[in-house]
Amino acid sequence: MPLSRARRSTFAIFALNGFLLGMWVVNIPEIRDRTGASTVTLGYLLLLLGGSALLGMTVGGWLIDRFGSSIVTVVAGLGLSASVIGPALATSVAGLAVALGTLGLFNGTIDVAQNAHAVEVERAYGRPIISAFHAFFSLGGLLAALVGGGLIAVGADVRWSLAGAGAAGVVVTLAARSALLPPTAATTRAAGTPRARSPWNLRLAVLALLAFMLLLAEGVAYDWSTVHLHDSLGASKTLAAWAFGAFSITMTLVRLVADRVVARIGAAAYVQRAALVGAVGLLGAALAPSAGVAIAAWAVFGIGLAGCVPQFFSAAGNIDPAAAGTYLARVTGMGYLGLLAGPAIIGVLTQWVPLTTAFTVPIVGCLMAGLLAPSALRKVDA
Repeated sequence: MPLSRARRSTFAIFALNGFLLGMWVVNIPEIRDRTGASTVTLGYLLLLLGGSALLGMTVGGWLIDRFGSSIVTVVAGLGLSASVIGPALATSVAGLAVALGTLGLFNGTIDVAQNAHAVEVERAYGRPIISAFHAFFSLGGLLAALVGGGLIAVGADVRWSLAGAGAAGVVVTLAARSALLPPTAATTRAAGTPRARSPWNLRLAVLALLAFMLLLAEGVAYDWSTVHLHDSLGASKTLAAWAFGAFSITMTLVRLVADRVVARIGAAAYVQRAALVGAVGLLGAALAPSAGVAIAAWAVFGIGLAGCVPQFFSAAGNIDPAAAGTYLARVTGMGYLGLLAGPAIIGVLTQWVPLTTAFTVPIVGCLMAGLLAPSALRKVDA
């Protein structure tokens, strides 16, 4: 059962990526204090992390088209596992900057590589399965919250915590390596072989725009859902945390079942309907009269967004299998820009309008994604 083994190994890689990133995230306060970084400085360092991830996506796409997604996934997985301890070892802002630059580079590379490999596995299966891979990324993050939070609670040294996470990452990556699909002539090119530059085209541009808009909306949920409940509805910090919790839970659960829906109605119809559900959910949150209603609305928002972006990645990877890495890097890169830009755009707008009014931007983005999705995804369904 080589194909089923490849699928399970790809699940493991996605979960590992979510787990390692989550272990860094839960330890940010401790690492900030160890290095003496101010809140403002930390913000710049997180931008550095994002910028190096974008670079890693670009480089990763180039490498995938030459050596195959499985090879790049393994190398990036080992690199990410080794580099996750870097922030914990840093004792200065400069050291933390180097560590986060390295971490971001490998994270961007594995992001595009694991998605490229997921597209190959999906293509071999002949049916939609890509959303489930993204569900395992979310599950990895949840595991990190539980494990990392538990280690913090018992007073474990952050250096040992992240060293243990990195060691586990090396073991998982090496265990998954042999079961990943081998490079094929359709997806890889021998190093040094001349190749014409993979051009942008209208369909790729629309896919990139769709990824940007919906990941912008997702970024708003990450950074502003709890603030919305606390500031706009007067909820306690404990209750406000349930807004993001509800969003995350529905995102994970829907990703586990979205592939079955896509198989029945097609990617274009799925995204068209799901993006509308997302818009309704966020509008409901913006208009909610109470914290309970708002939490339910954020959960609906997660239901709508959960399975959309994986369809864009799948479509990009199938435009031209020989250039899947390059095309995926462009779409994932634009999506990542949206994820970074969304919270910042909302923050700027709140200088002039209430937070709930600023939510108009992601709501319109969801509606536009629903309108544009058929033109980008219908060919994939055919």
